[in-house]
Amino acid sequence: LVMALSLLLMLMGYTLLSKGWSQIHAAHGHLVTDGIYAYARHPQYTGLFLVIIGFLVQWPTILTVIMAPVLLLAYVHLARVEERRAEAEFDEAYNEYVRKTPAFFP
Repeated sequence: LVMALSLLLMLMGYTLLSKGWSQIHAAHGHLVTDGIYAYARHPQYTGLFLVIIGFLVQWPTILTVIMAPVLLLAYVHLARVEERRAEAEFDEAYNEYVRKTPAFFP
């Protein structure tokens, strides 16, 4: 059961990472607000969160227990940095997107 939960979390995470990456790179620098980005502003980071939690569920070693929160906080910080850049680049269009779309989880 634990391995199944872990695998499910990791597969969901990899799926979000893959879909997010392909959407961003297909946009060629334009603001992406559709597809999975209509549900969360940072679906790739949400995917990473799920992968990290999946590994933590399956292998709760001292190292994963210590590193999981460090990684989660690092990605939250990186998302905030990227949001400041997006706000500077896309101005009001990005601010409107922020008002109606949650950061990580729908």
